[in-house]
Amino acid sequence: MLPLPNQIVTYSPAYTLVPTYECFNKCTYCNFRSDIGSHPWMTLEQAEKILLSLKGQGICEILILSGEVHPLSSRRQEWLDLIYDLCLLALSMGFLPHTNAGILSFSEMQRLKNVNASMGLMLEQLNPKLLHTVHRHAPSKIPELRLQHLQWAGELQIPFTTGLLLGIGENEDDRRQTLMAIADLHLKYQNIQEVILQPHSPGSQQTFDEVAFDPYQLPQVIAQAREILPSDITIQIPPNLVPEENWLLACLDAGARDLGGIGPRDEVNPDYPHREVNRLREVLLSAGWTLLPRLPVYQRTHSVLGAMAFS
Repeated sequence: MLPLPNQIVTYSPAYTLVPTYECFNKCTYCNFRSDIGSHPWMTLEQAEKILLSLKGQGICEILILSGEVHPLSSRRQEWLDLIYDLCLLALSMGFLPHTNAGILSFSEMQRLKNVNASMGLMLEQLNPKLLHTVHRHAPSKIPELRLQHLQWAGELQIPFTTGLLLGIGENEDDRRQTLMAIADLHLKYQNIQEVILQPHSPGSQQTFDEVAFDPYQLPQVIAQAREILPSDITIQIPPNLVPEENWLLACLDAGARDLGGIGPRDEVNPDYPHREVNRLREVLLSAGWTLLPRLPVYQRTHSVLGAMAFS
């Protein structure tokens, strides 16, 4: 017997390719970035070897996750070409790319749309006060720039993932405002597939001297998001950042229905390894949930955008 729709939780069998860890932003909570010039960029030859090793392992999504090259950098075009070529390579080898490379121009997004199943950008939080704290040295975290990026994704009809970072200095009203902005954009463009609610989880590389977001508050935030967001937007939580199994189940009870991309390493939170999928499946099954794999483009989003494209 197939599980009922409200008993299903999904995840994406994924692997992350990082074109470069270099980033001109210096967010104080970041455990991903490296300084410009400190590491060589990924080559297509390296990527091809990795992708060949993934054949037959059930991997569907290739997340192209990159540090940001400054828009005025002499290497910006080289960087964009590398991301494009990595996506094209993944497609040619039977994988579906999903790119999250920070702020892009309209024309850059338009180009990458042609080689991606879906794309993403975390909105994080819209309160400009964070530009004086955690985003003091992060020019691309200006709220207006990120909202513009999401609007362009809507205009281009790109199946899209966005989300909130929780516990970086915002309050409940800030979270509500950010969720409402996402809801408004989706009501206009119908292209947002999922919203990630990512609790800040301290890592070994960051300089942000704050404790982790209280995981016991996460179900409350999920319930708030479920009230604000349209019903066809799925709420996603990273299961490796919710270590207690009872609270992971509480998050599902509150309205989360997706666990995101699960692979060998969480590049954004490298200090928090993923549980094995079989273990997650057992935990969920014990509470009546069925864990199923999905594609990086949701079937309903593909259908809606396709219908709009031909109308």
